[in-house]
Amino acid sequence: MAIKGALFITVPVFLFVVVLAVYFFLIRGASVTGPASYAVSDAQKPRVEVAEDSRDLGPMKVSDEKSADFTVKNTGAKPLQLSDIQSSCMCTAAQIIYNGKSSEEFGMHSQSGAVAEIAPGQSAVVRVIYRPYQMPVYGYVEREVYVTTNDPLNSKLVFKVTASVS
Repeated sequence: MAIKGALFITVPVFLFVVVLAVYFFLIRGASVTGPASYAVSDAQKPRVEVAEDSRDLGPMKVSDEKSADFTVKNTGAKPLQLSDIQSSCMCTAAQIIYNGKSSEEFGMHSQSGAVAEIAPGQSAVVRVIYRPYQMPVYGYVEREVYVTTNDPLNSKLVFKVTASVS
């Protein structure tokens, strides 16, 4: 009798776990898409081109806020994906501006997933925003923003801003 009762409870629990596993691996997994990946040897791939990756914001007060815009162009044949955007400090944030639309701001503790897919021949802007009042530091300061791409030749972009804070 005890075995019959144990099977009565075990079988439904087992079926529940199987159904749950099928849901997560087949149904939810089918709708989740990650970044497209390419090999260096692929003839058709995205290619990121960045003309400038650092900018001096000049002198600023600790209460100021300044930003610098960096252009990212896709010179390849496939869409260029920008993702995993984060900064080196809580006082620094980044936004992606593409097709006239601005993303939310991403920072040290609010990094992004996939943010933009730039069509071949198109450009986007990475805006780096520095707010010294959020983490007051005086003197010469360097802050960075990191962006991951699906360009197999340049998968990690680093944008740097410097300032002299008083």
